[in-house]
Amino acid sequence: MMDKKDIKKLVILGIAFLIFYFMPSDLGRLSAAMNESVQMMSEYAKLHVLLCLIPAFFIAGAIEVFVKSDSIMKFLGAGASILIAYAVASVSGTILAVCSCTILPLFAGIYLRGAGLGPATAFLYSGPAINVLAITMTAQVLGAELGLVRAVVAILFSLAIGLSMAFIFRKEEKVRMESFVAQDSQEDKIDLWRIVVLIGSMVGFLIFANWAQPNGDAGLWNIIYSIKWYVAGTFFVATLAAAFTLFNKELLKRWMKSTLGYTLKVMPYLFIGVLVAGLLLGRPGHEALIPSEWIQSLVGGNSIFANLFASVSGALMYFSTLTEVPILQGLLGTGMGQGPGLALLLAGPALSLPAIFVIAKVLKWKKTLTYVALVVLFSTIAGALYGLM
Repeated sequence: MMDKKDIKKLVILGIAFLIFYFMPSDLGRLSAAMNESVQMMSEYAKLHVLLCLIPAFFIAGAIEVFVKSDSIMKFLGAGASILIAYAVASVSGTILAVCSCTILPLFAGIYLRGAGLGPATAFLYSGPAINVLAITMTAQVLGAELGLVRAVVAILFSLAIGLSMAFIFRKEEKVRMESFVAQDSQEDKIDLWRIVVLIGSMVGFLIFANWAQPNGDAGLWNIIYSIKWYVAGTFFVATLAAAFTLFNKELLKRWMKSTLGYTLKVMPYLFIGVLVAGLLLGRPGHEALIPSEWIQSLVGGNSIFANLFASVSGALMYFSTLTEVPILQGLLGTGMGQGPGLALLLAGPALSLPAIFVIAKVLKWKKTLTYVALVVLFSTIAGALYGLM
């Protein structure tokens, strides 16, 4: 008799055999989609890993090692003032100006260190969605009205999604928060100013190293872009100086170990997600398995279905920081409705297929699917209402 493991292996081998046996010699669109998957992974590795993800992993590792649980719980925990918790989550997410994937290690860091589910998911949404530069670009390229609506609605969404998650999973959160209270008594105290200097320097590097060049004349944003590497370099040197002068070798070893742990936990799921997203949807302006004409034909007008489809598509597609604006400009030019356009802007930057895989690793699938459903639901409603205006 074969055991369950052998049966599982045999089934996998059988499926693989059938796939290759019936695979046509001319792969056609599948071949192009596979190429898109590889090209998207290549672009992701070149544009996002070194300057976005790696600094984010170091910040997440520093939060775990240097920041006490009660410090995070004081401002973001279940017992914190709702006004303070959600204000901190929204503001701290806004200033980072990162994409849906780069925010993930930071989200994992604060959540696993004691932040309540509500404030943590508000932070998770606000980082990519309430990006000041992206909202400015939206107003310049797509019109001041759409830019203003995007900003206001995204802020409201970060609060609504966080409060909804906290309410739905309130019983589980109560148990989780009690575990952090018990854990805190065993932690070593580190001077707050040392932590602020180190993590602040890393956040400064993350922000300016990834400062994207605006389209057209954006005044202050162009000036900052012209000096971004000088500012980022200053923050990088400050990070090294703070690490080697303010902390002992034992803490630095624990920091490196924690950073490695976050990297191994998040990176594989991100890479798998990027490959799958590239296979299905391709890069902007390139064809993959799902033809772009299908998407464009389904988001015209302002029906509930059009807004829902735009929200779901945005939640699965991967947008690099600021790329959602020119992509939407092109879609609007081919007949996309204004309502679905807003729905895409609200769901797209905040979620992606790679991000969903990683969020599930941190929150498990039940909480992750609830979060995705809330983003899609709120985006659909907002798009439909905006279209009626």
